Amino acid sequence: MALSFELTKSEKGEFYFKLLNADGGTLVRSEGYNAKASATNGIESVRKNSTEDGRYELKTASDGREFFNLKASNGQVIGTSPMFKDAAARDAAIADVKKGAGGAKLNDKS
Repeated sequence: MALSFELTKSEKGEFYFKLLNADGGTLVRSEGYNAKASATNGIESVRKNSTEDGRYELKTASDGREFFNLKASNGQVIGTSPMFKDAAARDAAIADVKKGAGGAKLNDKS
């Protein structure tokens, strides 16, 4: 299963990245960055922190759907998952991120 990062630029000029699974589904998305270099640093932070269990913050939305935040060593959120129907789907996405983020290629669409 090959994961990939997609880097894009919004109409407002902000840079965003997503970590995509082999089917093109989003596993993690970033906040908006003012500079491309900052977004690139965010991608490197995902690669570096994705293998550590303690970097995943498991969350439940008010409607009961599950999601997670991936955090850097300083506690800052570097990526947020989409909503999942249950904890099993969320946990499967985390397993995919742990296995594949480190070697994911960058597709720069900015």
